[in-house]
Amino acid sequence: MKVLEIVTSISFLFSIIRMTTPILYASMSYMVADLAGTANIGIEGMMLTCALIGVVASAAMGGNAFLGLIVALAVGALLGILMCFIVSKLKTDPTITGIAYNLTAAGGTVFLLFLAVGEKGISSSLASGVLPQVEIPLIKEIPYIGAAVSGHNVLTYVAVLLVFVLSVFLYKTSLGLHIRSCGENPEALESVGIHVLKVRYIALALSGMLAAMGGVYMSMGYVSYFVKDMTAGRGFIAIAAASLGGNKPIPMLIVCLLFGIADAFAVNPGTQNMGIPTELVSTIPYIVTVIVLVIYSYKKMKDRKKAASA
Repeated sequence: MKVLEIVTSISFLFSIIRMTTPILYASMSYMVADLAGTANIGIEGMMLTCALIGVVASAAMGGNAFLGLIVALAVGALLGILMCFIVSKLKTDPTITGIAYNLTAAGGTVFLLFLAVGEKGISSSLASGVLPQVEIPLIKEIPYIGAAVSGHNVLTYVAVLLVFVLSVFLYKTSLGLHIRSCGENPEALESVGIHVLKVRYIALALSGMLAAMGGVYMSMGYVSYFVKDMTAGRGFIAIAAASLGGNKPIPMLIVCLLFGIADAFAVNPGTQNMGIPTELVSTIPYIVTVIVLVIYSYKKMKDRKKAASA
């Protein structure tokens, strides 16, 4: 009965949407890069870096949150372009490059934070801005649903909108077709005069910008400050979500909601008062990730066996 009360409460539904937002941005980031033929394992590092950059830039510009977001987007695009250069031109392994991004961000953000405010854990002393919450007209008046759906950060609604924008962009435009062809058949793309590397640079820049938006949401939307390692593995959960969604925007959104539910359940005060150890409760999103990946891998293995025996 306690669980039923938790999952049907307005605060829980509101929390699901909040928790899903950064995972959704990171999933879109991975999807665009992976479709272009470069698995961006460095999403976690990109998100973490841009979360800090957004806060520092906003504080440096008089607390203007939107200017902080713009600077973070520019840095995210540069990180994506740099990854494409390292992987495509210097011929490094994408997985190792991504791990290097993540490790560098984990230590580098602490160092940059110390330079900025003299602290190694939190940026609360910086007068950075916060992106606004949005009340949706008419919808906010609907009982129960309105309170759960309206009043979220502007980047939450942008994330949902981008899912549908990417659906059109990737499957209805020539550039979207070129990006998908980069991953599926780059030789065919080259044969019709399209520069594969140029398309990959564009895709990785987009990937970096999407990761930046997820990071900025964490530090200037979800909360109003940067905290060391605040992404807390969401970049890795997003990789699982994008893979389970088949790198397709709408299925990916549904999978992200599943992980958002697990995340919301883990942080809900009611869950933490059920007598379950807090350490165990905090592992719920990661346990769900492992279970879902096992089911996904098992299904893929069965599909391969069927295809081989056909």
